[in-house]
Amino acid sequence: MGLFRRRTEKPCSDFSLGNCFLTRRDFSNGTAHAIKSQGKNGSGTDHRIMELNIIHVDMDAFYASVEQLDNPDLRGKPVIVGGSVEERGVVAAASYEARRFGVRSAMPMVEARRRCRHGIFLRTRMNRYIEVSQQVREIFQRYTPLVQPLSLDEAYLDVSGCERLFGDAIHIGRRIKSDIKEETGLTASVGVAPNKFLAKLASERDKPDGFTVVESSQIIEFLRPLPVERLFGVGPAAVERLHRWGLRTVSQLQDLAEKDIQAMLGEWGSSLWHLARGEDNSLVIPEREAKSLSAETTFAMDISDPDLLKSSLYQLVEEVGRRLRRQGLVGRTVQLKVRWPSFKLITRHRTLPYPTNLDED
Repeated sequence: MGLFRRRTEKPCSDFSLGNCFLTRRDFSNGTAHAIKSQGKNGSGTDHRIMELNIIHVDMDAFYASVEQLDNPDLRGKPVIVGGSVEERGVVAAASYEARRFGVRSAMPMVEARRRCRHGIFLRTRMNRYIEVSQQVREIFQRYTPLVQPLSLDEAYLDVSGCERLFGDAIHIGRRIKSDIKEETGLTASVGVAPNKFLAKLASERDKPDGFTVVESSQIIEFLRPLPVERLFGVGPAAVERLHRWGLRTVSQLQDLAEKDIQAMLGEWGSSLWHLARGEDNSLVIPEREAKSLSAETTFAMDISDPDLLKSSLYQLVEEVGRRLRRQGLVGRTVQLKVRWPSFKLITRHRTLPYPTNLDED
């Protein structure tokens, strides 16, 4: 598809043809759930009009917990789910017993085995995880149609207008948590807050099996002690940039005037300033259609032969094209991902002049 670039100076560990973005009608289902207004001093948020409408549910160590559920002998033991050590796999999930040894998701399995030699290493069983995830999503749908899944194990829910049927957001959150435990045997951590940003932070605060509510009057104090990297969109490069200005905690951002941080960081600084005050107007948008299709492969050994790499790429192209045609879909933007043996990931993408589902395009 014209995206492959020859690289002979170092071998390739794996690559994927991913994110063939599909054309579709635009949609924005959802309701506004965080209201930003000017306070008495002309800035900030009037917390009196911010209502608790958003719930974030995050299943605890989902893949590993499913394995422990299906095999009670694994309970209380360090379970690590992911790819093969021999095939350069990475950790998909680690039980909390394994996390005590520093094992984390996305870590190379080789490193996970080094840190937790007595761990129980299991290959993923995606069909089983999808089955359980569907059970959980059916529970969400009982309470609101406004469900935005982020992955198999977490989702946002907007429960605006559901009070007369099920009670307030706190009550709904507790019912959902109880239903998940009763019907699947698994635990989930739940956050309830006025918006998505705060609800996600709340669900992460007391894992596993946590339940945290952030009332509008608590927002500033809830955020103050957090490191700046907990803010949406603040990655490693942004953290380094903020640290150069001496900004390490959310409280330091809160204490600055908006014009001062904007002078330091531009419009991005203004966005951070508002986020540090818990202001997030993003909507909960139900996922109704697939946004992308992808295929990938991982080589058992490092490959530097360009002809072999190109042949493998063509196979991925054919697989994605076949799936598009089967579902009656077309795509316009094609993205190629390559991961080197060091686990460094690079991506390249190209937008075609017209949508297609043909391999030769």
